[in-house]
Amino acid sequence: MYYAVIMAGGSGTRLWPLSRQSSPKQALRLVGDKTMFQYAVERIRPVFPLERIFVVTRAQHAPILMEQIPELPAGNFILEPEGRGTAPAIGLAAIHLKDRDPNAVMAVLTADHFITDTEEFYQVLGAAESVASDGSLVTLGIQPSSASTGFGYIQQGSALGERSGFKFFAVQRFTEKPDPTSADQMVKSGDYSWNSGMFVWRADRIMEEFRRQMPKFYAQLAEVEAMLGTPGYEPTLKRVWPRVAKQTIDYGVMEEAENVAVIPVDIGWSDVGSWANLPELLPSDEVGNVAVGQHVGIDTRDTLVFAGNGNRLIATIGVEGLVIVDTEDALLICAKEREQDVRAMVKRLEEMGCGEWL
Repeated sequence: MYYAVIMAGGSGTRLWPLSRQSSPKQALRLVGDKTMFQYAVERIRPVFPLERIFVVTRAQHAPILMEQIPELPAGNFILEPEGRGTAPAIGLAAIHLKDRDPNAVMAVLTADHFITDTEEFYQVLGAAESVASDGSLVTLGIQPSSASTGFGYIQQGSALGERSGFKFFAVQRFTEKPDPTSADQMVKSGDYSWNSGMFVWRADRIMEEFRRQMPKFYAQLAEVEAMLGTPGYEPTLKRVWPRVAKQTIDYGVMEEAENVAVIPVDIGWSDVGSWANLPELLPSDEVGNVAVGQHVGIDTRDTLVFAGNGNRLIATIGVEGLVIVDTEDALLICAKEREQDVRAMVKRLEEMGCGEWL
C-alpha cells in the first residue's frame, strides 16, 4: 500500500521572528488563508485518503497541527520527543509504516513546500511509486528556473526508463548548496535538478540503507521498534531519542545509497523555507515590493514587508533590497542578500540566553 509521510517537525529558524518554537513555520499562514500544513495535507488528499496520510512532528507541535486538520486521525501523528534531523524522522516513520504494512511504500513530503501544478504532481507520485516498488530509492528533482545557490543539486546519470510518461535516471551525485559559479555551470549543463527533499521508497528499502550506512541509528530504531504497540513504546522512545545523533537524510543516506533514481519534474514547486522564497508566491508592485499587512513606501524598491502585527503600519523611505518582518515582540531588518543569515541570528539569541524571543 502507498502512504504519504509529511515531515512537519522543522524549527523554521530562517523564518524568524515569525516562526518560533511555540508557532513553527508549518503552522503559519504565509500564503493565502491556510497554513503551510493545511496546504500540505489538502494538496495530497486526491491521491492519499486521510487514513494513509501520516505526519512526523515534535510532540510539542502536535496539538497545534491536530487542531488545524481535526479530521486527520490522531494515531497518524508520529511524535518525536525532540527534533534530530530528517534521517531520524524518516526512520521513525518507516518503522511505524512497516509495522502496519510490511509492503508499505512511503512518499516523504514536507510541510513547507508550495506546488502550483498539482495535476502533474499527482502523476509523478504515481510514477515514483511504480519505480520505488521495484526497489529503487526515488528522489523528485525540480527543473531549475535559475542558478540558485539556496538549493542542493542532483546530477542525473544514465537513463533507466520511463513510467507513466516520466523519465527516470540513475543519480550520479548529490551536491550541497553550491557557489554562484558552480550553480550557473550546473544549470547550463542541463543534467542537474534542484533537490526537492521529496522521496519515494519502500519502507523496508530505506531501513536496509539505515542498517548499512547508519548502523548505530539502526540499532536504536530497532530498540524502539521492538516496543511498538506496547506500553513500553513511549518510555523507550523518550529514553533512546535524545541519544540519536542529528543527521539529514541527504548526508546520512542518500549520498552513498545504492540504487537511487531521480525523476526530474516541473510542478511549479517553491520551497517556503526562508524569507527570500516568499516573494515568489505573493503579488508585487511595479518596483518589486511585496507587502503583507499595512505598508506605505516612498522611494522603496525590491523590499519584502511582512507585518505580523497587523495593527501597526510599516513606513519605508529610500530603501532597497530589504526584508522587514514585524511581530509583536521582535523586528527583523535584513538585507535580502543576507537572509540566509537569519538562522545565525537565532543561534546568537540562543547563545545569549534570549529564550523569550525564540
